[in-house]
Amino acid sequence: MATAKSSVSEKVIPGSAISKDDSDAIDERQLVGRKIWRIFPYVKRYWKRALGGILANGGARAFDLIPFIAIGMAADFYRDATFTDGTIKNFVTSDLIPSVGPISSEEMGFGILILICFSFLAMFQGLSNQLWQSTAYKAQHDIRMDATTSLMAMEASYFETRQTGNLMSVLSADVAQLEDIISDSSTSIIRITITFTTAFGIMFWMSPTLALILFMPLVLVVPMVVWFSTRVQRKYRKQRESTGGIIAILENVLSGITVVQAYNATGFEASRIGMQSGDYRDQAIQAASLRNRFIPGIYVVAGLSFGLLVSAGGWVMQSGEITVGQFVTFLLISTRMTMPMFILGMLLNQLQKGEAASKRVFAIIDLEPSIFDIDGAIVLDEPIRSISFENVSFAYPSSESNVLSGINLKVSSGEFLGVMGHTGAGKSTILKLIERFYEPQSGKVLINGRDINEFSIESIRARIGFVSQDPFLFYGTIKDNVSYAREATDEEINTALELAGASEFVSELPLGLDSMVGDRGVMLSGGQRARVSLARALLNDPDLLILDEASAALDAETEKRIQQSLFGGSNGTNNRLTIAVAHRLATIRNADEIIAMVDGAIVERGNHEELLSNDNVYASQWSIQTGELDT
Repeated sequence: MATAKSSVSEKVIPGSAISKDDSDAIDERQLVGRKIWRIFPYVKRYWKRALGGILANGGARAFDLIPFIAIGMAADFYRDATFTDGTIKNFVTSDLIPSVGPISSEEMGFGILILICFSFLAMFQGLSNQLWQSTAYKAQHDIRMDATTSLMAMEASYFETRQTGNLMSVLSADVAQLEDIISDSSTSIIRITITFTTAFGIMFWMSPTLALILFMPLVLVVPMVVWFSTRVQRKYRKQRESTGGIIAILENVLSGITVVQAYNATGFEASRIGMQSGDYRDQAIQAASLRNRFIPGIYVVAGLSFGLLVSAGGWVMQSGEITVGQFVTFLLISTRMTMPMFILGMLLNQLQKGEAASKRVFAIIDLEPSIFDIDGAIVLDEPIRSISFENVSFAYPSSESNVLSGINLKVSSGEFLGVMGHTGAGKSTILKLIERFYEPQSGKVLINGRDINEFSIESIRARIGFVSQDPFLFYGTIKDNVSYAREATDEEINTALELAGASEFVSELPLGLDSMVGDRGVMLSGGQRARVSLARALLNDPDLLILDEASAALDAETEKRIQQSLFGGSNGTNNRLTIAVAHRLATIRNADEIIAMVDGAIVERGNHEELLSNDNVYASQWSIQTGELDT
């Protein structure tokens, strides 16, 4: 039996896809948690685009600041300008405005320079946005595919305690949140960093005194950022969990809407959704309260910085450290310095949302299945000629007692094995072990005399046709469902439908093979769904056909026709192994061997006549089902 890989330690939240790991308490004390940084290896795959986006953003920031310098130079030029009549020497202090002459080449140059800068700003900013957004979409795709692949590789037991809607929430909403982090938050960080450092360098070069006056109040932002970030993160995490809960309940309600309505349970389900939605609402309000106290604080600090700057500006100009035009430039550039403070508030808010989403997404990516191909697993490239169980015992992860105890059986090419027993006897579990949905705790399952673990899982399942007791059809056409995940011609599909006893009802549908089946096949009857599911299993002429209560929804006449088609010997299927689990004993009465199970053990075996003569479990059930049991 394959041993499990090492996996991330988890504290499972009941019904949730995600678990809270031990780092949560640490992350809540950090400005930004640890999980969000894991998106950057995905960005690194497209480093050329990302680097191009950074360089383009740098160019945009340069052309964003140059107009402010040009405006300051223009202010100094106009202040010192002498009009053609010579009556005004100082433009700023004049009381008399004479007639203005034609625009000079210098004045025209300022306007052209600003126009050029804005044109290049638009070009570089557009290029940066395109490069980063395309990088974000590519990284988002990779993250979603990694999460999806990881999830689909998990063993069946994983999904028994998880809600489908919660998993869907992670793969859709949470992954989309990470795309926002890459496309919006990352560009904001780059823009803030480049703008802040460039603007500070220019302002410090122009006037170290004013630069220090502007920056002193900004120290107050640091404790505000720490206060906000360490409190809002857990609110957003609980919001993401509540979102998953809402989607999970809605998915259940919509899938089982007929049951909900039949039991007048709309009010009950509405209250369940209301509880989850109310939890989301409360967490969102608390997060908004924190945010609405943090961002106004940023405005107050910015106002203090600007107030001190304007008040001290005249004193610094009188000292000769800076000209009027330079002070104008300084004021304009300072707006680009303080704007990152406002963006910082929104940025931290978005990063904390991204941290909450990251925990849920990467918890799925980090999943490792306990059932996987062992090192050196080989491809099963020959037909399945026999299936054997040797003293197999098995217990489900959620159960302390064995579902199967010491099972021994064998079925060979051309044979039909029937399995019967009461509910919970372990019949379906035998089939799941053959498909390697689970692995036994002891004993061996053999294919062609070799341990099933020696073969790759994919190659085993490629040779098996499986029909479950709850036939599942995907949204699409009958043709899509029969040829699911494989290429097939209409002729092959029709042959499979014929074997499954489905060709007659399909031919009567207006669109035939192209008829839609609806979500989960709701547009078909239970018997029709069962036959389409059987046709899907028969399409590739499998070596082993596994039927788990596959005929439960069929009427007796249809079942008889299907059995004649499958086992009549005229269709070339004599070498196929067939294992069928059934409550209705008429389904398996023609089996070469029938095993009767009670509480996980085989209590008798033989063909129909032998078991009837034994007058035991099988004979008792046969009498009940045929009405022969004495009152």
